[in-house]
Amino acid sequence: MFEVLIVVLVAAVAFWFVRQRAQTQRRAELEQRRAADLAAARGVADEDVTRFGEELTRLGTDLMTDSLDEATRQDYQRALDSYEAAKSSLQRAGAVADLRHVTEALEDGRYAVACVRARVAGQPLPSRRPPCFFNPAHGPSTTDITWAPPGGQERQIPVCAADADRVAQGAEPDVRTVPQGAGRVPYWQGGPAYSPWASGYFGGYATSGLLPAFLLGTLLSDTWDGGYVDGFDSGYDQGGNDGFDQGDQGDQGDQGDQGNDGSGDGSDGGSYDDGGGGYDDGGGFDGGFDGGF
Repeated sequence: MFEVLIVVLVAAVAFWFVRQRAQTQRRAELEQRRAADLAAARGVADEDVTRFGEELTRLGTDLMTDSLDEATRQDYQRALDSYEAAKSSLQRAGAVADLRHVTEALEDGRYAVACVRARVAGQPLPSRRPPCFFNPAHGPSTTDITWAPPGGQERQIPVCAADADRVAQGAEPDVRTVPQGAGRVPYWQGGPAYSPWASGYFGGYATSGLLPAFLLGTLLSDTWDGGYVDGFDSGYDQGGNDGFDQGDQGDQGDQGDQGNDGSGDGSDGGSYDDGGGGYDDGGGFDGGFDGGF
């Protein structure tokens, strides 16, 4: 009887060590993936900040020959302040959800630039509309058009004048791409790591009635705060933690592996799945836009 107890005790200790080692490895994989996602999304946000800085430089050169009234100066200063806010937010970003603040500032700054150019040209101020769907760096959209990706359904989307003209002529729009694997894909196929980046551009129009219904259905989850922004990190963390906890409950190695498929309920695709299932399915944008189209 004593020998049986010793065997059981040794087996239990061995199982505990194996389980702890598996949990540590899963946590390390989760952290590595989180760091890789942040690096990729931060790089995209940095590209946008750099591009906006270049736009402001050109604008400043154009304004040197003009005598600006107070309203134009205010709009120009707003654009400069937005640029500084975007740079500051980018420096402080410690998670992909933080990048929302970068693109929120850029969206506001580009509208201010559009106002400056309208005032200088003696034109009416542009309506405050969502950014161009194809590439938010194009600035505020000017119209809605019907468009469909290859093999997809037609949808109404907000676009800038240049892209509206391209599509009308049968040309390809100027689509914003992001890194994925060894290449680049349209941002809406980039996966949930880019969701906060995109929501910073479009999220402010969630209740304005200016964002087409299909975009609301894919950019946002049932509750905005629990969706692609704050919910991304919570879903990311919860998915991994649920996996660890479920793994703890497994009496055998196979049951521990089943626990690894934890799914967070913060965002569609915010979960961490060992095989990449929920995460690599693209979450909101990949599964939403592609599936929606």
